[in-house]
Amino acid sequence: MLSTGALRAHLLAAGLAGPVATAREDSLRSYRLFAARDPRVLIGLDPEWTWGAIDLIELMADKCGVSADPRHTSGRDVIDPERTLEALEAFGERVGDAARRGETVLLGTGHPHRLVGFYAALAHALSAAGCAVLTPAQGRCVDILTRFGLRTYNLDYVQGVALVRRPDRGRTGCEPGAHTHSPLPVRTALAAAAESGGPLPDLVIGDHGWVCGAGQLGFEAIGLADTDDPALFVGEAEGRVSVVVPLDDAVRSDYYRPLTRYVLNRACLSQ
Repeated sequence: MLSTGALRAHLLAAGLAGPVATAREDSLRSYRLFAARDPRVLIGLDPEWTWGAIDLIELMADKCGVSADPRHTSGRDVIDPERTLEALEAFGERVGDAARRGETVLLGTGHPHRLVGFYAALAHALSAAGCAVLTPAQGRCVDILTRFGLRTYNLDYVQGVALVRRPDRGRTGCEPGAHTHSPLPVRTALAAAAESGGPLPDLVIGDHGWVCGAGQLGFEAIGLADTDDPALFVGEAEGRVSVVVPLDDAVRSDYYRPLTRYVLNRACLSQ
């Protein structure tokens, strides 16, 4: 079993915690946009409370360990590895609860280039434990507004993990899917599950709009988030997201493998 000390060292060495690649400028911009209720940053969450930029800095300092000083406006953001470890423990325990109860789960990512392997390992372990891993609305079109205008994507599943692809990219080559923050994919998947009369998820696992979109609709959700994604942490603070793990969500995909082992060990799902 990977020790806590070894994982802490890995988090720092891989840039998953400690000084991360996310720029302080980008995080502060996200906090300002969230305070203005820009849907690009809300990513499916409709906050109940009033959140100013200063409130968000304080929240993110508490949840992630970033600087609480609003005068700190440049450089690299910092994530406290102790907060990452604490959240990973809670994340693993919730995954373990899902396995023991035989819950129905839905997994999805807006970071397929980086995180599909992490979620796929969870999907495999949960399925092996007797959980139903849902794949509703496969192939369904989803229109997402991007900085380049309205783009049509197809909802797809890779090893039990939902993601979106550009239709013109197909399934050929090494195209792993598109990066997105949108909550529309999870709304599409949940609507399709409801329309078919099939089971709805007891737990949604993912990131970005998958977590916020599900949590806003009343589904229990847990996930990963970077320092420039305040919506997930606001969702956690307001009680619509159960667990958020603060980490850099855009490092090399193989750097997440020790986290996978740690979570599966915490969940008593090691293989």
